[in-house]
Amino acid sequence: MITKLIKRRLRRGISLKRLNLCLIVLATGVSALMIYSTYSLSSSFSGLSRSIIEHRVLEDDAKSLMEASDFLTENVQRYVITGDSRFIHNYLSEAFDSRRREKAVDHMADFPAAAEALVQLRKAMSASKKLMDQEYYAMLLILSTKPGEPVPEVMEKMVLKEEDRGLSASEKRRLAEINVFSEDYYRQKEIIRQGMSESLYEIHQIFDRVERKSADSHFAEISRERWIIFIQVSGIFVMIFLTSHLGINPVLRAAAKIRANSPLQETGAKEFRFLARAYNQMYHRFRNSLENLNYKASHDELTGAYNRSGYDLLLSAIDLKTTYVLLVDADNFKTINDTCGHDTGDRVLKKIVKTLSANFRSDDYICRIGGDEFVVFMVHTDIGMQQLVETKAARINRMLGDTSDGLPPISVSIGVTHGSAISDPKAIIRYADQALYETKRNGKKGVSFS
Repeated sequence: MITKLIKRRLRRGISLKRLNLCLIVLATGVSALMIYSTYSLSSSFSGLSRSIIEHRVLEDDAKSLMEASDFLTENVQRYVITGDSRFIHNYLSEAFDSRRREKAVDHMADFPAAAEALVQLRKAMSASKKLMDQEYYAMLLILSTKPGEPVPEVMEKMVLKEEDRGLSASEKRRLAEINVFSEDYYRQKEIIRQGMSESLYEIHQIFDRVERKSADSHFAEISRERWIIFIQVSGIFVMIFLTSHLGINPVLRAAAKIRANSPLQETGAKEFRFLARAYNQMYHRFRNSLENLNYKASHDELTGAYNRSGYDLLLSAIDLKTTYVLLVDADNFKTINDTCGHDTGDRVLKKIVKTLSANFRSDDYICRIGGDEFVVFMVHTDIGMQQLVETKAARINRMLGDTSDGLPPISVSIGVTHGSAISDPKAIIRYADQALYETKRNGKKGVSFS
């Protein structure tokens, strides 16, 4: 049903103005969809990029807590073994200045989506702080073996257990080592590590969901892009088809009809059909005008070519912008009249017209405008056909030089101009005459162009 409607509409004609408006609206709509889809896809990629960054940041937070805990462990163990105060200083600097564990927890709290991961990280933080009490006690045991060494503020209120006070220095060091190297100590470290691992697991779960959702969104966006591209490509093909069917093909057919001097087909867009009807009306009026001319009034009685009156009419009716004008002059015709007589001269003139007619189309016009001067209107031509004109001129002179008909040989000199270069039709013969003069000056029997 829709196909029939479209075909019926095409037969009746579509307005190029409306078609152009529809194509503009379609192109604008598709472009808007493309821009929106591109923007949406870009936003989706930006969101995924931010999620990846957040993922890495949260992973760094979880790992930072473990790294800080391991740093504290390393320094308390080295202090217990060596007694070097640098290690207790490193320990306290991490615990109270760097505070990487606390910062990691606080930073993760800024991401509401990581609530579950934060719970596990806080468990790890709680276990780490609980372990610090055991590490402080181990460091206090070592400090008690070093009289005169200042006790850090954080441990000033701590006191050794009564059973540990009476231990010797070596026993205190041994007890301190047990506190930070025992299986119980490492079990508590494992609790911290487990909390960090569970936090990382939750982070991965969160962002796996985010990435799956983002991937689904990207797939949907890409599918929409494919549809938009399909619509765009289909629109381009439709536009090419309609432009060719309604505009280009009718124009090409019209050009061929004009060259063939035939009426135009009234097909294509409404505007073109209007132009075709107007042209056909003018074409038929012109043909009727030519046909209605009084033959004797417009034609030369001797040769049958158009006479001067016919020439004047043709000059006003023909589209000179697409016409070659050839001014043809018989070479040494007076000599033939003087030596062979006027009867022979008349037969030569008839032969010239007959030869010209044989070498030009039926649509071209041949005029006799003087005793031995002729004009040929070679219509529906462009300015690039000089070689064709030269070929015709050479063949005409070969035919006129044939004496098998009993007539003396004769040649013609031709001057040619194209009407596209002439603004005043009345000056056309002047330009052709200038070219004819050039042919005469070069020895006659040839053709020149102005």
